[in-house]
Amino acid sequence: MRFSVFLNARTMSADADKQLIADLEEHALLAGELGFDAIFLPDHHFNGYMPVASDSYMFASYLVAKLPDMHFGFSVTSVPLHHPVRFVERINILDHLTKGKLLVGIGSGTTPEEMIGFGVNYKDAGRIAEENLQAAEALWNKTVDDAPVELDGFHKGRVLQRIAPAPYGQKHARLMPVAMKESSATRAAVNGWPAFIPAFTPPQIGGTDPLSHVKKYFGRYHEQLLAAGHPEDTVADALSWTTHSYQCVHLAPTDEQAHSEVLEILASYQEAIDREAAFNAKAEADDANKKTDRTGHALTEEWMATWCLYGSPETVIAKLRAYQEVGIGNILCGTVTGPLTGQRLAYANQTLRLLAGHVLPAFK
Repeated sequence: MRFSVFLNARTMSADADKQLIADLEEHALLAGELGFDAIFLPDHHFNGYMPVASDSYMFASYLVAKLPDMHFGFSVTSVPLHHPVRFVERINILDHLTKGKLLVGIGSGTTPEEMIGFGVNYKDAGRIAEENLQAAEALWNKTVDDAPVELDGFHKGRVLQRIAPAPYGQKHARLMPVAMKESSATRAAVNGWPAFIPAFTPPQIGGTDPLSHVKKYFGRYHEQLLAAGHPEDTVADALSWTTHSYQCVHLAPTDEQAHSEVLEILASYQEAIDREAAFNAKAEADDANKKTDRTGHALTEEWMATWCLYGSPETVIAKLRAYQEVGIGNILCGTVTGPLTGQRLAYANQTLRLLAGHVLPAFK
């Protein structure tokens, strides 16, 4: 299995943003030194969740120059918030900078507060995401001699020539849908792309048996991928990056220490979530932006079972064997979950070193 680092930290105030950016760079460079396969970034706005993720492509391009051998991914880009032209242009540029080592997670977004900041109603997000993805494919396929591409959905435009630069390879960079909706799993499988494999089934976001959901969604995606008739190397590459994500990964020398520290981390994380809740409520003041599902408290058994991986290296290895047997190719590790204080960064770096020293070798 591959192991990737998910930069998913928060700040609680504007004066903490500067240090956060410096700390994220330090953490990413350590991941590179220790042999992790990829750095993944989210796409968020306004609320202190990864302030640098207001333009993850810009931060990724900065890190690429320092980590030229690293793969880079996005978990995930909220497609409705990106004009298709800018979406395709940025992906193509980063595709060149990474020399094809790019994985673009795609989704319709989860936060009404972020949607309304871009003039998007939450209820329309799925439709706009589909419009944008269809437009992106048309833009990627367009040559100078083709008829103009007309954008007449939520985002408008008329492209006469082509997208410049062209993709790095013969095809554009790999997209990574979340294989929860049947249409998303099919999009990944038919194109020979990897997918994110969910560990829950809405409307319940969480539970004590995440592996059963992983098996269900992976099985659907895997069956379609094999049936699509791709060359063996395409299938192997897609499966090697098919991803199971943990919002919070924390290792310590013993299970007891890891449990004590992860409770400390999650208490701080929940404080940040509670602070953001008031703004989310304002965003959901009308029916067009009302969410239909809710995420539980981080210190519940259901949340921790779904979103956390913690313990000693031996315990973590044992837990991950079940996901290796399913066929998961990439474990995405949220190592900086919650407000990134000095102590939190120390815990995160401790986790990287224990993963690299014990867990990664067990799965290579």
